[in-house]
Amino acid sequence: MKKSMVDVAYDLMSTKKKAIVFLKLWEEVCQVMAFTKQQEEDNIAQFYSDLSLDDRFVNVGENKWDLRERHTYHEVVVDTEEILIDEEADDDYEEDDAAKEGDEEF
Repeated sequence: MKKSMVDVAYDLMSTKKKAIVFLKLWEEVCQVMAFTKQQEEDNIAQFYSDLSLDDRFVNVGENKWDLRERHTYHEVVVDTEEILIDEEADDDYEEDDAAKEGDEEF
């Protein structure tokens, strides 16, 4: 049975000791899967999506990926308490939109 792209990536990452840049990982997956240039172009976006959604992998910054099992919970989880939302900017945006819509009627 043929392995999926992320399963191949998992196998490759299991043999490495540290995180790897996405494009390097993609090149290695393409070699193992014996993709043509056209298949590489057609599948890169799907691979990135699959990698992002697969809980075995984690983006460790600077577009480097690693196996989640090598990192502690605190290294890979984003504390949403630290994310600042500028609600005033959102209000200004809505007011600007309302003003533009009013201008379009005339």
